[in-house]
Amino acid sequence: MKTTKKVIAVTCSAILCAAVPFSANAGSEKTVTQSGVTTTYANIAEAVFEDSLISADALKASIETLVKSPSVATLHAARTSWIAARAPYQQSEVYRFGNPLVDDWEGKVNAWPLDEGLIDYVDGSYGKQSDENTLYTVNVIANKTLTVSGKKVDATHITPKLLSETLHEAEEVEANVATGYHAIEFLLWGQDLNGTGAGAGNRPYTDFDVKNCTGGNCDRRAQYLMSATDLLISDLKDMLSMWRQGGEARAAVTSDPKSGVMSMLSGMGSLSYGELAGERMKLGLLLKDPEEEHDCFSDNTHNSHYFDQIGIRNVYTGHYRRLDGSIVDGPSLSDLVAAKDAKVDQELSVKLNETVSFMSILKARAESIEAYDQMIGEGNTEGNAVVQTAIDGLINQTRSIERAVKVLGIGEIEIEGSDSLDKPKAVFQ
Repeated sequence: MKTTKKVIAVTCSAILCAAVPFSANAGSEKTVTQSGVTTTYANIAEAVFEDSLISADALKASIETLVKSPSVATLHAARTSWIAARAPYQQSEVYRFGNPLVDDWEGKVNAWPLDEGLIDYVDGSYGKQSDENTLYTVNVIANKTLTVSGKKVDATHITPKLLSETLHEAEEVEANVATGYHAIEFLLWGQDLNGTGAGAGNRPYTDFDVKNCTGGNCDRRAQYLMSATDLLISDLKDMLSMWRQGGEARAAVTSDPKSGVMSMLSGMGSLSYGELAGERMKLGLLLKDPEEEHDCFSDNTHNSHYFDQIGIRNVYTGHYRRLDGSIVDGPSLSDLVAAKDAKVDQELSVKLNETVSFMSILKARAESIEAYDQMIGEGNTEGNAVVQTAIDGLINQTRSIERAVKVLGIGEIEIEGSDSLDKPKAVFQ
């Protein structure tokens, strides 16, 4: 992996610098090949997943401290580590689309939404049963014996194996999310019962304090939290190995450069349009539903959306700023498009930067005025407009991605759609 560690005058943090408009072709006259572009793409993937693993290790350390010494401070530190861990991981999501190996794996680490009653106690307003999910309120933490698919399961010890092989997506119900970032998020924050009011989940630190236990089963709750975190780290290690030299995911995009370039553009377009603009943003805005947010327990959705967009731009510009401030870069899609049509490259570059700006405004509002779930609420004209502007930016950049595909002349790509954008009336049927 090529990692450039040149000295750069930096006056902002690595996270904030990610928002700075960037053009891969400024002053560049290099010869670019599809092979070089896909190699950069793989190098950035390797760096992103390595940063995700580094931040997950830091999360584990903070969780170990919480479990050992529960307090307001240690719970806050664990929550802060979880939010920090989301920043690099969300920049990897653009690799999910267009790469079957990543897509097949992703459900283990980032599946949502989840039926939290599978994992732990829930508020009475949650209800006691669901026609779609017999495990809706099974509460693994409170029960050492479970029945899954008609078979008795010994849950005396909550282990990574129990979570991944028995409980995750049990009975083929996607909402039975037992692993990954969002299971950990729920355990750290608890349910967000505020609706469109201010505030995230507010689980007390005493839920992990075996000496002054609230919520019951504090030892098992800690056991679940540790097991889910260990599993997350193991899964991230697996994906990182796929992008290392000789890894299967790296080989898939570099052995056939033309196909690899198509995967890159398909990933950018599908995350931009169907997934982010549609399922993650427009759907919630149409329904005015505070539950339709990606990081719903922590009120961190604004960051998830923002870093998804940064990830999209990273792929196009062939430029990624690592957690340590170093840069991974190389021949880019932007170079490839510019060599064919500089105007189309400029158009797409401008639109990617514009959408980063729109997401920055959304992010700033969430951190100073109101959370994302409040922004999409009924009657919030100003908040709704901020979200819609970001959606419009995502849609507009997708149209330019499609133009870039035509300019390159490499064939047709498939961009995922969404009823929220394509057939909005169907959402209410």
